[in-house]
Amino acid sequence: METWVVATSLIFIYLLVTLGVAVVANRHMSVNLEDFLLCGRGTGFVVLYLTVVATFHSAFAFLGSGGFFYTHGIGFWAAGAWTVLVGAITYVVGTRIWALGKTFGYITPADMLADFYESEAVRVAIALFSVLFTILYIQVQALALGYIVEVASDGRISFEVGVFVMLAVAAVHLAIGGLRAVYWTDVMQGVWMYVAVWAGALVLSFELFGGPLELWRAVASERPDLLTLPGPEGLFTPGIWVGMVITLSFGIVLQPHMMIRYYTAVDGRTLKLLGATTPIYLMTLYIPAALVGLGGALVLPDLAQADRIFPELLFSFAPPWLTGLILAGAAAAAMSTLDSILHANMTVLTRDVYQRYLVRDASQRHYVRVGQGIVLALLGLAYWLALQESALLVSIINLSGSGALQLLPAIIGVCFPGGRSLSKAGVLAGLAAGVATLWWSLLLNPNPMGVHGGLWGLAANFAVALAVSRVTAGPSTETVERVHGEVERFVYGDGKATAE
Repeated sequence: METWVVATSLIFIYLLVTLGVAVVANRHMSVNLEDFLLCGRGTGFVVLYLTVVATFHSAFAFLGSGGFFYTHGIGFWAAGAWTVLVGAITYVVGTRIWALGKTFGYITPADMLADFYESEAVRVAIALFSVLFTILYIQVQALALGYIVEVASDGRISFEVGVFVMLAVAAVHLAIGGLRAVYWTDVMQGVWMYVAVWAGALVLSFELFGGPLELWRAVASERPDLLTLPGPEGLFTPGIWVGMVITLSFGIVLQPHMMIRYYTAVDGRTLKLLGATTPIYLMTLYIPAALVGLGGALVLPDLAQADRIFPELLFSFAPPWLTGLILAGAAAAAMSTLDSILHANMTVLTRDVYQRYLVRDASQRHYVRVGQGIVLALLGLAYWLALQESALLVSIINLSGSGALQLLPAIIGVCFPGGRSLSKAGVLAGLAAGVATLWWSLLLNPNPMGVHGGLWGLAANFAVALAVSRVTAGPSTETVERVHGEVERFVYGDGKATAE
């Protein structure tokens, strides 16, 4: 049987399975907003772990990182410290976000920030940020799905048709099953993706070079520029890779689809364990990604789109059955993040906009139906974005993470008691300054002085937020004591000086 038949068939079997999971999840779902949006705040470690890592490592890891190694060489490992930092952020910040969400019933990031800063303007600004910058993440997943289906079918299914079919399945899957369906499929996708990346990379390295060590020697001999800093195109200056560490850690963690996952944990201990173990999965996935990208640079040096290197190598050199399984795993990787982002945007628009400002006192079923409609509307937006010309997938992720990074000053003010709190005016002014600087440093004058644009935006944000907060009123004493008091109780216990 031809490779394209096997690969395409397995992808569509996978799609049918995801729809089946959604139907089963729907039967277990209560008709209330908290169950539909947060899976009832009862997610245990195994499910939470696999949904977090599957959401982090999607098309970004499966396709984008291989393309980045292909183009810029080993410098991507210099930025790999972000995988460790993600665990530390989860352990320290994620647990505090969980504690506040559990106590005060927060569902979205805007709930927490608007409550502490006592401002509906902050709620609106955070909601707009949440949707605006995660839309870029939707584009990444949609592009990846189109690449995968087009390559898997050997061009018989066009990029446009492939994107539409995959997005439609993701939207229907989420609309039927809510976050429960997302989590259940992420368990399968998280395992499948990890095994598929390693299996594909090892098979290709042995098939083409005789093994990973021989591949490395070949790269050192034929393309030594790929093993140096700042890389073949001079990208990885210290300012860039430090910026990528910050952007790909804080910037991704602070996106709504990740922060909402913190709210869903069954307890704080689960999040601490998650923070301690997440880096193991995140770090080790970049070893096979490097094998694919570096080896591909020797085998297919003139590839027009670097992000396609993994599926192109599989289709050309791997057995049909393995190619089908791995490409289906790649589709699962992209879907695991796509449905999470669709869910996050649906949550923000339903909770922070529709329920807050348009229809306040409708039934729980009404809000669930509105959320389902928003998912379908986002499908059209995602499809349009996928058809636009774009840079490397990792570059889009960088822009998305740089935008979400601008929430950091406001979140620090909520989660870390001590000192004078930022004011609502300071938060809003800082966000405006950060976005303006980000626009300048990423789009008009990329990476000024060799420093990542996300860091310029964050520096401007902190400076303006602190300056404005010095001359404007902060949150009331009652609110500060209520919120910061809960953080202190969680971290130290009931007045005890030892951490939980």
